[in-house]
Amino acid sequence: MARGISIVSLLATLLIAGWLLTAQSGHAPTKARASQAVDEAATAAAGIAFQQAEAQLEQSHSLNGTYAGASLAGFGVTLVRADAASYCLETGTGTTVTHVVGPAGAAAPGSC
Repeated sequence: MARGISIVSLLATLLIAGWLLTAQSGHAPTKARASQAVDEAATAAAGIAFQQAEAQLEQSHSLNGTYAGASLAGFGVTLVRADAASYCLETGTGTTVTHVVGPAGAAAPGSC
């Protein structure tokens, strides 16, 4: 009788463990979802970097009358082109390059 109970409890334990493993795999993120989440995070980070850099550019423009020559060191963006009336900022690498044409531009995919 004791042997029958131990086999039943072992079988029940294995069934519960198997069920837990299969239940977990149904909710695991797919590679596409994970990649999409990484892209969304990169876009959000780029948006914040652009906002901070644009504030610095506006301050430089108000002091100097031009966007050219503004220092954006530490913002994680590159000032690709700038003159007295406009600028283009860029961030990212490879396929995740994003740019903003300003002033008052919106972030868009691709290079300047």
